[in-house]
Amino acid sequence: MLPLFSSQKSIDQYVQNGLSIAVVIPCYNVEKQVSTVIACIPDYVRYIILVNDASQDNTGPILNELKDSRLLSIHLKVNLGVGGAVLTGYEEALKLGADIAVKIDGDGQMEPIHLPVLIRPIVEGKADYTKGNRFLHNRQIKTMPFTRRFGNIGLSFLAKLASGYWNIFDPTNGYTALNMAVFPLLDRTHISPRYFFETSMLTELGLQRAVVKDVYIPARYGDEKSSLSEVHSLFTFPPKLIRAVFRRILFLYFVRDFSAVSLFLIFSLIFSLFGLTWGTIHWYQSARDGIAASTGTVMIAVLPLILGLQLLLQAIVMDIQNIPGESINKK
Repeated sequence: MLPLFSSQKSIDQYVQNGLSIAVVIPCYNVEKQVSTVIACIPDYVRYIILVNDASQDNTGPILNELKDSRLLSIHLKVNLGVGGAVLTGYEEALKLGADIAVKIDGDGQMEPIHLPVLIRPIVEGKADYTKGNRFLHNRQIKTMPFTRRFGNIGLSFLAKLASGYWNIFDPTNGYTALNMAVFPLLDRTHISPRYFFETSMLTELGLQRAVVKDVYIPARYGDEKSSLSEVHSLFTFPPKLIRAVFRRILFLYFVRDFSAVSLFLIFSLIFSLFGLTWGTIHWYQSARDGIAASTGTVMIAVLPLILGLQLLLQAIVMDIQNIPGESINKK
């Protein structure tokens, strides 16, 4: 279990008390940026785990030439995607006995200077997983490309619904820190190995009732180009998120527990299906016979739909109130 420390201590004092921090850097075609990223990693980081994800440029040779006693390079023969590379790094961090694993991309968009504020909620026992949020200050929102801002709004809502973390935003932000005590609890078969990785991590953490907190970390966009297409995300992420929504609801409210939320969802489904079926049948009969449906017939369709919607909204409200509040580190 990760030892808890006073909020008054600095990160250096945490390390002196036995805190072991590993930085996992997935590397794919980052020959121009990775050396600079590694040079900026603070001294209090014990391990720097570099995962070369079958890069097609000179990333591999560059990693082999780097001189730092903290470095451990892993060269994958097959490209696993960013998620696969990070999971490989997490597994190595677990073997090394690291307490916290921080994921920093090798393309230079994530500045290591923000590492202390990212890990502090974890070492203080206030969170099991922390992630950057670029939307907490207006000045940073203005610097973000419009397509990213627009895409994050829709994806964030679906991610909230799929993970149960209604208190977080910017789900695709890859600057994260994980309490390694949580990692063995996750079902890694449901964690995406590619660009859906960050969001699928949230859904799996939600099933384990881990505490997730947003940390303000400003965005930095340089000359590097993201290989993640906003258009691709628009069409591929929503179906995966919708499947995750049903999986979470089934697991939390019908397998692991049965609560008022479960009842609200059941009766919401019953009322909605009845109203929809009744309304469809009588609309068809009315259109076929050319006779307007009576007020009573219409109301029999409308009232169950209204009740179904109200019960669904109540279930959502109770789900929002059910956000995990106690860190696994304290359990």
